[in-house]
Amino acid sequence: MSYHRFVVLGDSCAEGLDDPYPGRHQYRGWADFVAARLAEENPRFRYANLAVRGRRLDQIVPEQVPAATKLEPDLVALFGGGNDVMSRGWDARTVARRVDAAIRACTEIAPTVVTFTLSDVSARMPLGARMRPRIVALNEAIREAAVSYGARLVDLWPDQAATDSRYFGADRLHLSTHGHHRLAAYVLDRLGLDHDPAWLAPLPGTPAAGSRRADLRWLAREVLPVAVTRTRNRLIGRQPGDGFFAKRPDLLPITLPITLDEAWAPGNA
Repeated sequence: MSYHRFVVLGDSCAEGLDDPYPGRHQYRGWADFVAARLAEENPRFRYANLAVRGRRLDQIVPEQVPAATKLEPDLVALFGGGNDVMSRGWDARTVARRVDAAIRACTEIAPTVVTFTLSDVSARMPLGARMRPRIVALNEAIREAAVSYGARLVDLWPDQAATDSRYFGADRLHLSTHGHHRLAAYVLDRLGLDHDPAWLAPLPGTPAAGSRRADLRWLAREVLPVAVTRTRNRLIGRQPGDGFFAKRPDLLPITLPITLDEAWAPGNA
């Protein structure tokens, strides 16, 4: 099937953190790779990315779905829920309702919807075991809603790449270029399209072993600044994602540097 209008909704994982464009102050990521491949199937193809970092599902639905509806997409991808997992006042039933509302809303505006579970990031983080039950509950809700509304599910939970730090950026949460390639391949598989086989091939060698010193550096450089910022924003009434805007708010054709040749170049693998 050839798609004409691809719209992406979600949070920082949909925006493309942590895969920066070479030489540009912008993120690339799995959605851009998928769009480049879809453009090869259809010269009239257009792509928009409404994702905003920091947003929860209960923000994505009222903020991004109306904008997506106006674009009349025939393909929607929704990647969200990670910020719900990390929010204070977590409640599994509340988040399950948010998941149901988000996936239902997407299937009401596009004939084909792709959505995602989260991988088990808890294994790579000190004290990460506390987050694992939340991720499990979120994923169960996503699977159930995907079945209920006929969305195509990319189930990342069983992916063993989650144990390899090379697939993730410095914060151990967002995907690196390797991880975004891998996720793009999964999406293209679910759409019945081919992709560079190297994107799913095992990385050569072995990942560097973790250490207590590395964990302490990670806490100091990645975790504490985020915690301080979130606390400060909460005190002044700011929500995560406030002040950021959609990465690609309009349906536009794919232009350089998102050509498939560049995305598949060995130097970017």
